[in-house]
Order: sequence, then structure tokens, then C-alpha cells
Amino acid sequence: MIDTPTLVDQYCHGVLRTELGLGTFEARLGTTAGPPAPGTTFFDTQTGFAVRRWCPPLLGLEPHCPPARYLARRRELGVLETGRRLLRATGISTYLVDTGLPGDLTDPVEIAAAADAEAHEIVRLELLAEEVADTSGTVDGLLSNLAEAVHGAAVSAVAFASVAAVRHGLVYAPDPPGPGEVRGAAGRWLAGRRAGEPLTDPVLLRHLLWIAVSSGRPLQLHVDVEDPIRLADFAAATSGLGTDLVLLHGSPHHRRTAHLTSVFPHVYADLGAALARTGPRASAVLAEILELAPFGKLLFSSGAGGLPELHVVGARVFREALGNVLADWVRAGAWSRTDAQRVADMIAAGNARRVYGLRAGPGGV
Repeated sequence: MIDTPTLVDQYCHGVLRTELGLGTFEARLGTTAGPPAPGTTFFDTQTGFAVRRWCPPLLGLEPHCPPARYLARRRELGVLETGRRLLRATGISTYLVDTGLPGDLTDPVEIAAAADAEAHEIVRLELLAEEVADTSGTVDGLLSNLAEAVHGAAVSAVAFASVAAVRHGLVYAPDPPGPGEVRGAAGRWLAGRRAGEPLTDPVLLRHLLWIAVSSGRPLQLHVDVEDPIRLADFAAATSGLGTDLVLLHGSPHHRRTAHLTSVFPHVYADLGAALARTGPRASAVLAEILELAPFGKLLFSSGAGGLPELHVVGARVFREALGNVLADWVRAGAWSRTDAQRVADMIAAGNARRVYGLRAGPGGV
């Protein structure tokens, strides 16, 4: 038996503070902006089935109970008690929380209190830049304030996260843009934007990434929209600069993401979406990742946000997949149980504690 008594959730979001109706809850189970197929709901997904498997017993119901019954029990307990019961059942000791999602979501302090755990903030670069632009009237002011804001945030944040790839794609020049190029882009952005408008300019997105690289904090990059191999040039350009890159949500390109971790010493891979939304096939996906990635380069996360149920699913699916894969290899004689436990501890918590400079957990993990 492989044991993972404590987890560090290296990438997640807060949970909704408000009570949820059936439709709102179901929408949070989906990965697309559109509605489910006619006559179905997003409960008809691997995520929906996993929620019905793992979460009802934590609220005093039988596994796989009907969604309507589960949500009635949820409303009976109330959003605060539901969140407390679910989060405290995950076995997650530390949450790293990206606070860049919109909506009425709990902050790291609230997550820590509800979960009886530690929590630290991940600062989303694009949101930080948009907030700076809202209060900067000139190009010089914007560029100065932007650099100051990033380096100021690095004092307390454990990492930066970027959605540049989501907004403009992974294909961009690996080197920092020149000063003239940056000033021109900043001028165009200030002249044409409305307050709160998202940053999509590729020059400014690159400039922002390189400011973050200079801060020395780990930089988390969303790579779920395109082939992550397209980041190879950027990874090569940032090698040796002292900033680790963590590739988020590599599924369905998880093998290519794992390959990048074997090529570049400062590149790590997040296991969140690759496992949490795969359901009972998560063991097979994890085995493929472990074929390619050095074991010290893999980090657990739930990738969850909005619903505390998704934190539960992320943790339970990860534990089950990791336990199944490593136990199979131990039974086959390919691994010793001691090595399997050591690797499990690394992926569950130890690697994240090393990358983000977190203090050791129980037992020195």
C-alpha cells in the first residue's frame, strides 16, 4: 500500500461563497463555456461521476446518489459547512491559490480557515497588469508601475501565473521585446483600452513574462490550449536564469509536457487537469507521464475552482491513480516499496515544497 498522507495543492482557485442552484452547480462541472448536449447535464462527464462517487459520503449520503438529492443535502448544510466538510476531507495541507479568476471566490485566508490548512497566493500577471493600466495615465507611468507591481508582488506571492498562451497562443518570440517595441505597444494599449479590458497584446504579454522571470519567483504557464512543445524556445531562453517554469493543465498533451521536463532542468509539470478530469482512466494517464518525466519534476494539483467538490475529486483521483500505478510496479518487482513511497511523497508534496520554498510538512516531507 502506497500512502500519501499529505498533499500540497500547487495550483487551485477559491470556492464560491454563495449558495448554488442545480443549473449553476452543473455549469461548474463543465470545461466549456457552452451548454451540455440536449437532454443531458455536465453531471454526465467523468468529473460529474467522480463528484457523485467521492463527495456524498462526506455529507452523510451514499456514493453515487442522484444529483438532486446531493444538492438538497448541500443546501441543508449551507455553503460554509459544506465547504468546510469537503475541504477538510481532501488531505491537502497547503493550497497555492491563483486569485486571478473572476467571481465571488474565497481568498487564500478564507481557504486556509475553511480547510484548516495553509494557503498562499499565486498572482496572475495579466490581471495585475490590467489593474496597473487602470491607474496609469502615461506610457512611462505604465511601464514603471508595471515593473514595480510585479517585483512588489514577488515579496509575498509564492508564484506568478500567466494565461498568455490562452490569450495569444504559445507561438511567440523567445527573447524579451526591445524597449521601443514595448513603448509602442504600451502606447497603443493605453490609447485604445477601456478600464478593465483584458490584456491581449503579444508584445506586452511577452514583456510581462520577462519581468516575472527577472523576479526569481516560479512562473506558472497555462498550456492547455496548444501543443506545449511550442514553448521549447522560451524554455531554452530562460534556462539558467534562476526562475522555474511550471506547465499547467498539460492534458491532452501530457506526454509532450512530460517530455519538456526531461529536456530543461527548470521546467516542471502540473498533474491537475491531466488526472482530475480523466476519472477511472487516470492511472493510465499518470503511467504515461511517469514514462517520460523525471519524478522530481511532477507536482500534484487539484486545478479546482468554484466548487469545493472539485478539490475533493482532484485529491481523491490523484491518490487513487498514484497508488494504483506504483503498487502495480512494486508487485511486479520493478520498484521497491521504499522507492515507491519516496516518489509518492515527492510528487504529492515534496517537489512543490522545494520549488516554491515552502516549509516542510509533517514528517519533513
